[in-house]
Amino acid sequence: MYVGHTSQDGRRQPLAEHLDNVARLCAGFAKPWGGEDVARIIGLCHDIGKYSQAAQRRLLENGHKVDHSTAGGLEAAELCGLPGAYCVFGHHGGLPDGGSPADTDAEPTMLGRCKRQVGKNIHDYAAFRSEITLNPPAEPAFDPLGDVGFSVSMLIRMLFSCLVDADFLDTEHFMAEGKVQRGGYDSIPVLHQKLMSYLQRFAHPTSDINRKRSEILENCIAKGKDQKGLYSLTVPTGGGKTLSSLAFALTHAKQYGMERIIYVIPYTSIIEQNAQVFAEFLGRENVLEHHSGFEYGNETAEEIARRLYLSTENWDAPIVVTTNVQFFESLFAAKTSKCRKLHHIAGSVIIFDEAQMLPMPYLLPCVRSIAELVHNFGCTAVLCSATQPALEGFFPPEVNCEEICHDPLELYNFFRRTTVHRLGTLTDGELAGQMNELSQVLCIVNTRKQAQNLYRLLDSEGSYHLSTLMHPEHRKAILKQIRARLKDEQPCRVVATSLIEAGVDVDFPVVYRAKAGLDSVAQAAGRCNREGRRTAAQSPVYVFDPQGEYTLPVTQRQAAEVLELVVAKHREDLAAPEAIRFYFERLYDIKGEGLDVKSIVSRLENGIRSGGSFPFRTIGEEFRLIESDTYAILIPDTTEAADLARCLRAGERSRSLLRQVGRYSVNVYENHYRQLRDMGIIEVLDQQLAILAVMDSYDTKTGLTLEPEGGKGLFI
Repeated sequence: MYVGHTSQDGRRQPLAEHLDNVARLCAGFAKPWGGEDVARIIGLCHDIGKYSQAAQRRLLENGHKVDHSTAGGLEAAELCGLPGAYCVFGHHGGLPDGGSPADTDAEPTMLGRCKRQVGKNIHDYAAFRSEITLNPPAEPAFDPLGDVGFSVSMLIRMLFSCLVDADFLDTEHFMAEGKVQRGGYDSIPVLHQKLMSYLQRFAHPTSDINRKRSEILENCIAKGKDQKGLYSLTVPTGGGKTLSSLAFALTHAKQYGMERIIYVIPYTSIIEQNAQVFAEFLGRENVLEHHSGFEYGNETAEEIARRLYLSTENWDAPIVVTTNVQFFESLFAAKTSKCRKLHHIAGSVIIFDEAQMLPMPYLLPCVRSIAELVHNFGCTAVLCSATQPALEGFFPPEVNCEEICHDPLELYNFFRRTTVHRLGTLTDGELAGQMNELSQVLCIVNTRKQAQNLYRLLDSEGSYHLSTLMHPEHRKAILKQIRARLKDEQPCRVVATSLIEAGVDVDFPVVYRAKAGLDSVAQAAGRCNREGRRTAAQSPVYVFDPQGEYTLPVTQRQAAEVLELVVAKHREDLAAPEAIRFYFERLYDIKGEGLDVKSIVSRLENGIRSGGSFPFRTIGEEFRLIESDTYAILIPDTTEAADLARCLRAGERSRSLLRQVGRYSVNVYENHYRQLRDMGIIEVLDQQLAILAVMDSYDTKTGLTLEPEGGKGLFI
């Protein structure tokens, strides 16, 4: 018997059984988009190199390591072409770069590995023919877009995902003797019924605003029965887009037998908010929350948490709530761990919440990947926003976008709650003077330095500061105080950075916003008169130019310049839909090649023209939505944080521990980190992790001080 795996207790899995299991799982994963035949052959091929005597000695006698994937890759390449070669060559180490025809057989590239000789004198694996039958597969149901290359690269990624997840799952099942229990979630029809039952509480609205929300909800439910494709959902703040978009998604998924709904959201604060709302009526066990700030403990005895922890590996839960970073970086990754989940994205309803926040430097590859998911992989995608970006022109002509709501302009006019005013330049003193004359006011600025400077000029009673110089638990506590004072109509003056703009549910009568892009201004306006208690005329949003040393971050300068074009053309209503569209169209024109800063689309399109050489590994390393490396500084200002510090000093390290540490940490850039280290203000533990040693450097009002006494300012 040829062996595929051996367990620690001495059990042996027949190799033919493993190949058959993986092929079956692989084909099932690819069936929703018509790739099952190719996927089955790739699954059969992936480990046939283990039929060599050297590989069997490795498995049974702990012999030397053997390259067993090259043999299967060559067989798969012969039968399935490029997808077979890439998937099998990479099923352990990740998708390789295609490489050059000049690469030697020593290179780890696809073209290099195709030159390796695996015959009887080196790795005789021909015995597989007595146990496995390989036939040329039928072509997948696939309609390439554009210049074909990007589409082919996406097909390879999807097949790779099917293979690596199938391989992991069958190996896990054998090693654990089937004791690892995955799945067990409610079906989409059951979740749809739970939502419909929950929505009954809104069935008889009595106020105008609730009747309008019900109208939006009914539109979404009706539209959910339409055909698969690309949609936009343009709903103003206060229109109930979270529940309405879920109603569309569950109705649509039920209509077409789809198994999954994925919410892709820019900020973790919104993720936590939405996941909590969904869990209340769909059941916590059905909602997977997957982002860097949240961890399901895999050691816990709680069955729900264990299953959800396993689901973070491959997204097999019916409701997934995740970040732009997690979603798009996975789509362009090369590592097996990140690619496992991709085949479960196929055939899903994907809601891109706050679609205007799609990452600008990677906008073109992100849009193109959405188009591929819709056109070739059975997805329906919804671009959901109160300030809809003008993305239609970036989609291939085969992928048309349809609006879900009947009349977005009418909705805008109905829900309009603020009036945006363009001011001139204000010094910090002038700005603080205006704020001190108001009982409740929010001011959003672009830099952490201005936030701290302005806060110090505000009257002490009822004034608050919010920025990322405060650790998340500190910000959460301050926000609780702010909401309480707003509710009780007590004085409440807040100066904050842009972290408050999206996903933070606060309602101020007046908002000031430092000059930025119109999308940021619109987000700031969403914190003004949020509950609609006043008229739009009574709820001003003032856009001002800061005076002094505060320069806009490079990423925001062009957006702020385009704002002035909007002011010139749409001064009467800067937040109107036509002003928003004008803003995004001009911004995209100015950005030009800056919408794909790494030339990812062109490099993948060129893959076909260069003999099938796709730079998978290189792109996987380069595609980073958050480019700047930061260093975490744990602030031990509470009992829990002090306990975490003791664990770190004792050498403890785990994903769960580091996630907890993140709740009490401030992230700083390298230059700040070095100077704090050199001045002895932080205790360095290891690379990119430290503990604040001088507690006087953390203010209970404004957070970490990046301007130590005697040192120069380090703000950004």
